[in-house]
Amino acid sequence: MTMTPMKAPPLVSLQNPKDVSIDQIEAELSQIWESYRESGSKGDFPIATRATTFTFVVYEPEETQQLLADLGFYEGPVDGITGPMTASSIRAAQKAYGLPRTGKANAELLATLREEVARKNSNGDTKLGGPGLGSGGSGVADAIVAANPCRIIALCPTAGEDRGVQAQVAAYCPVHKRNSGNLICCEYITLRGTEAALERVSGIVTALMIPDLPTLLWWKANPDADRGLFQRLATTSSSVIVDSSSFTESEAELLLMQSLIEEGIPIADLNWRRLAAWQELAAEAFDAPERRAAIREIDRVTIDYEKGNSTQALMYLGWLASRLQWRPVAFKQEEGDYQIKRIKFAGPDERVVEAELAAIPTADWGDVPGDLIALRLNSTNEKADCGTVLCSEAGGCMRMETKGGAQTDRFNQVTPLFDQVTEQLLGQHLQSWGRDVLYEESLAVTAQILKLVKQ
Repeated sequence: MTMTPMKAPPLVSLQNPKDVSIDQIEAELSQIWESYRESGSKGDFPIATRATTFTFVVYEPEETQQLLADLGFYEGPVDGITGPMTASSIRAAQKAYGLPRTGKANAELLATLREEVARKNSNGDTKLGGPGLGSGGSGVADAIVAANPCRIIALCPTAGEDRGVQAQVAAYCPVHKRNSGNLICCEYITLRGTEAALERVSGIVTALMIPDLPTLLWWKANPDADRGLFQRLATTSSSVIVDSSSFTESEAELLLMQSLIEEGIPIADLNWRRLAAWQELAAEAFDAPERRAAIREIDRVTIDYEKGNSTQALMYLGWLASRLQWRPVAFKQEEGDYQIKRIKFAGPDERVVEAELAAIPTADWGDVPGDLIALRLNSTNEKADCGTVLCSEAGGCMRMETKGGAQTDRFNQVTPLFDQVTEQLLGQHLQSWGRDVLYEESLAVTAQILKLVKQ
């Protein structure tokens, strides 16, 4: 069943992005709320109250928002959370520079924006930071703000000379038509500087987290346990959010996630949530009483995924093995068109189980690198009624159908959900961010598989 993305209420600006000294951040924010408390008490405006729910720290190395702001296309805080305002700004820039209007950043757009910023800076035409924002909304995904008002601290590393850290503050409130009372508002703190400069002020970042409330860290880069800033923020956070679909070294970084969990750092992977429909359909295939025993007969697994990122396929296999108590015993990588990974397991009765993960080259890449395309569960026992094939709506089951058994396999289609996009997944996690034991158990088996590579 598909889900329609939640329509967000409009946002009203209490304070446009304002440059402040780093030691005056708290004072500036307090002044915003004090002034609106006074206006509200006189009946001029609804009383605006800062949210006291949690602190949301976003590490944002991607520079699209900042470049758009520098050139006047984007208005609002550079918070690193892509939403409707950012997409609209991207389309405006693409139109201005004669590029295809997709609303998505790509290498061609970034190169154009960098060249234009460099040109204008050399002419002294551009004031960094971008213009202010009226009541139209902010750069944060509107649905996230509306459902999860909080304090957002955006850390934006920059290249070039270390000139310290620049700070901005801003405040926005979602306006719900049904509620004419007080506004519960988000406050934004943006810190911009080189990696070294941000690391120097990491103590200030932790001091800006709201005391005695949860802190959630969204690390939008390859995680690095040796990076001082990541280590400090991760160890002080209630949840560290990553998206393994963006990992450039998939296998090494999945192993890192497992090591962080073993250190007691709570990890949440948005890419894991994208597997829910595949997990549910596989479980439903064996719900019928006559098929429940057949699940123990499965000893052949084939998983096809979009070439480029293997994290979904590996995590899904880890989930399946953890549920069926398979112990990984051998791993083999075959190069070629499909870069096939062959994993051998020992079942509870020492029965041999073999899995094949195939990276399928596709011309039509989706928004999420490495999405699952198709899955097949089968058995060498020809009498076992366990043949099951799941296919994505976009990818189809062509390779599965040519592998034999199509007459006896049960086919099912995994319908893509609107709530699989990053912003929707993030919003769900912010509302329910406790430990995911199933993810941790599955990742532990995935790590066991990957450790076999080194043997």
